[in-house]
Amino acid sequence: MNKYEVMFIVRPDMEEAEIKKTADDMKKVLADNGAKFLEEKSLGQKELAYEINKFKTGYYYLFVVEAESKATKEFDRVARINESLLRHLVVKVED
Repeated sequence: MNKYEVMFIVRPDMEEAEIKKTADDMKKVLADNGAKFLEEKSLGQKELAYEINKFKTGYYYLFVVEAESKATKEFDRVARINESLLRHLVVKVED
């Protein structure tokens, strides 16, 4: 298993409960594919470096996981479809 940092940004125009549900749904995608969570952080609402889909802020989330590549590939597939996410990034961490 490899170690990955998974970060995603949720749209700011949603209710707090919807934002939390979106983050939980993304976490479930990783967990359902065998990912082991080492760290989970909600970084809160932050200003974006540039506008994305006319939004200037977004809610940032960071997960550090140990997983097989199939888990991160499935996360990437779901994140591309999910309209609640502005951006996402999966980075393999070298120890």
